[in-house]
Amino acid sequence: MGVPTRSWTVLYRMYRQIIPMVHKELKVWREHAKTIPNDTFREQALLGVYEKSFHCEGGGAYAMLSNRNQAAAVKFIVAYQTICDYLDNLCDKSDAQDPDDFRAMHEALQQALDPEAERTDYYRYREEKDDNGYLHALVDACREAAQAMPGFSSAQPAMEELSAYYRDLQVYKHVKEEDRLPLLKAWFERHEPFLPSMYWFEFAAATGSTMGLYSLAGYAAGDEISEETAQQVKNGYFPWVQGLHILLDYFIDQEEDRQDGELNFCFYYESEDEMVARFRFFKAQAEASLRELPHPAFHERLNHGMMALYLADEKVQTQKDVKQTAKRFLKLGGAPTLFFYLNSWVFRRKTKRDPAS
Repeated sequence: MGVPTRSWTVLYRMYRQIIPMVHKELKVWREHAKTIPNDTFREQALLGVYEKSFHCEGGGAYAMLSNRNQAAAVKFIVAYQTICDYLDNLCDKSDAQDPDDFRAMHEALQQALDPEAERTDYYRYREEKDDNGYLHALVDACREAAQAMPGFSSAQPAMEELSAYYRDLQVYKHVKEEDRLPLLKAWFERHEPFLPSMYWFEFAAATGSTMGLYSLAGYAAGDEISEETAQQVKNGYFPWVQGLHILLDYFIDQEEDRQDGELNFCFYYESEDEMVARFRFFKAQAEASLRELPHPAFHERLNHGMMALYLADEKVQTQKDVKQTAKRFLKLGGAPTLFFYLNSWVFRRKTKRDPAS
């Protein structure tokens, strides 16, 4: 079975193959999360697998790149994304806002990509430590899946590069409010010489996506790949595709973040017109970079699907200004995005009905 290239074949395989596999893995982590004795750890773990299951569904789409070895790809992607969502929840709920604590916990993501690394105490800066082995089990699941991927050793350096960006963002965006912007801007300045021209907050957005990492996992699970191909895949997703992904995520959360006083990268555009222009630019750059990849049509379909899922989110319907701008973005996406937009209710209905079964 080859890699699908048409919108309807992507959707068909998502519903028939990928989503059932994803939810089978999520059920394992949901049951483990229920056994966590610490209230905070248990609550945030369960919130991750219930409320953010769509992250695993979307990431799981990249298992279609692996053909006969989809099980290893799905196992890796679900476990890795579950770590991301669990730790993001813990950081959000942290009163101490200690960057050392955040970095220590996110060592789990680094060690998940290194089967030879010694596991550390991820909670060493916290009084509470008992998660009943939850985080270690997730790390071990990633490692086991990675060892079943023929191309993992070649893909690992590129995967680690993207993971390191993500881990840094999780530290800097969760520290005390007065420290966030100085840290984020200084971080951007260190990387700016190696980046195409962009704003600091656009770089931060690009680091917050796991799409490139999961694309690499899909290829690595399917067959041996060269390090050159892995770097090509990484460059195909970072920064433009990943930036578009997270900017759309922040775009639909504007009202909620404004009410809660949360960081939102879309707030730093000078006007709505500038934001729309930059989104248009990111989309054009993303499409150009994806055309350079193996199986370009597949990657383009997933990019359109990603845009559609965000633009069809029910949060958009409750924000008048956002809804109007979303219509402009939908036109920008063209017919493929419209196709996924019209079909996205299936995702939303399934998630509402049984978010982690």
